[in-house]
Amino acid sequence: MRLTQGFIPTLKETPNEAQIASHRLMLRAGLVRQTSAGIYAWLPLGLRVLRNIERIVRQEQDAAGAQELLMPTIQPAELWRESGRYDDYGKEMLRIVDRHDRDMLYGPTNEEMISDIFRQSVHSYRNLPLNLYHIQWKFRDETRPRFGVMRGREFLMKDAYSFDIDRAAAVVSYRKMMLAYMRTFQRLGLKAIPMEADTGPIGGDLSHEFIILAPTGESQVFYDAAFEDIDYGARGAGGFSHDSAADLERFFHAMTSVYAATDEKHDLEKWAAVAPERRREGRGIEVGHIFNFGTKYTKAMNVTVANAEGKQVHPEMGSYGIGVSRLVGATIEASHDDAGIIWPDAVAPFRAAILNLKSGDAACDAVCERLYTALGDDALYDDRPDRAGVKFNDADLMGHPWQLVVGPRGVAAGKVELKRRASGEREELSPEDALSRVTG
Repeated sequence: MRLTQGFIPTLKETPNEAQIASHRLMLRAGLVRQTSAGIYAWLPLGLRVLRNIERIVRQEQDAAGAQELLMPTIQPAELWRESGRYDDYGKEMLRIVDRHDRDMLYGPTNEEMISDIFRQSVHSYRNLPLNLYHIQWKFRDETRPRFGVMRGREFLMKDAYSFDIDRAAAVVSYRKMMLAYMRTFQRLGLKAIPMEADTGPIGGDLSHEFIILAPTGESQVFYDAAFEDIDYGARGAGGFSHDSAADLERFFHAMTSVYAATDEKHDLEKWAAVAPERRREGRGIEVGHIFNFGTKYTKAMNVTVANAEGKQVHPEMGSYGIGVSRLVGATIEASHDDAGIIWPDAVAPFRAAILNLKSGDAACDAVCERLYTALGDDALYDDRPDRAGVKFNDADLMGHPWQLVVGPRGVAAGKVELKRRASGEREELSPEDALSRVTG
């Protein structure tokens, strides 16, 4: 994208309502704009990040055997009355009455709807295990929406729901999703730690939340540094396979035998057993939550399948959520400096920014065009007739992993300057070598 043709409305001043770094930087870098309390429009730059996160989440869900569908945002209240949650959920649920006086709601979650879809079509154990997911907008009418997309009222979630014939099979599905989550966060460039968690109003007895470390996190976290040595992402020899129950058990043991807890679950006795040199403390942000709730919904909604003996049984269910839009804010909280955002390569809106320090100069323009053609959609070309300082500031603010700086002096010497945003390291290279570094 050429910046002169793009819609990236950056701000020099920080809006008064922005209290944390991600909110400030998302507004200043032109990623989002607030339309009402806790509700945001995603502008082109922010939408590219959102789509990049979606893509990785989707790929890892598919790799784990989950199948994608898409459920509506508006749900009939009768399903929630059937499960017993309609009156219990509270004022966070946005309730609606349609023109035919039918009670509807804007879905805050999808356990009831997926259970209804399942019971209409699946009647035998032969169709299990089954894991269905979607990536869809949710709405929860928070009393005090704040911190930008970190705690908004409308948000994009990935929800997956597993169905299994019995508890043992459900545990395998749970472990499979935990592995998929750890690989997802690794690919996103985030350090995530699974921690035992409460299940809240949804219910259940096996639950973990995924915490990424960030100074402004809402939770105090305590963990054993041994987590840093676990290679959960490897596939193939020595790694973990989604298709092996033994591998999944070995992986789950590695994840749960090392101490990690938020302040709510912190156990001083267990913490004392961790070697002092391995103890780590910090702040963390929840970006995902997985839990098994057994037959809570299948019993309430009379969802049954025939088992191998022909007996009708209630399948076991699990639910697995990732806050896709929340991850945008959480990534910034974990990766920024005083100048702006520092995007991990996998989620950056553009892999590189091309900064033309003398737009209109034939030689500079020619080199920039060569770089822009080579990088295509991976590059944001700053072709504005602005001062160099403005371009440097905006490039740092937006946080693209690489900056290709093209000026008259360098062009005369056959060089461009390549800057790595995360480290600040700068090199003078030929355009071809700089491209190799960026694309490599």
